[in-house]
Amino acid sequence: MTAQQETRPHAAAKPVRWAADTVAMAREGARVRLDYSAQSLWRVDRMIDEIRRESPPYAAVESALRGFGAYAGEVIVRQSGAEWWATGGEHWVRTPDGRIWDPIDEARRAYGGHGSLRLLCRDASTGR
Repeated sequence: MTAQQETRPHAAAKPVRWAADTVAMAREGARVRLDYSAQSLWRVDRMIDEIRRESPPYAAVESALRGFGAYAGEVIVRQSGAEWWATGGEHWVRTPDGRIWDPIDEARRAYGGHGSLRLLCRDASTGR
């Protein structure tokens, strides 16, 4: 565990683990390398598109989508100095400018064809 992870708020524990599991799943299952860069979210959006085209039931992909969203949230945290927040079992990212982002919901929206984790990260990282 790095010093950065040790000092993170308790709210980060689950999404950080989900993101790490997603990195491992992508590497081992899909042979896709995710490196927590904003550019890697292009690959994540494409993976979600591929899953959507196969039309599995939502229940079959729910945990994968949660992992993709957590990965995107972790990218935002690392890119912008944001931090994870949690309330009632839901997890969000709060950027230094005070804005709240929901990357896990954005992954669900992407699966429905109406979202993009890459664009969410771009918007969250711009500080607008």
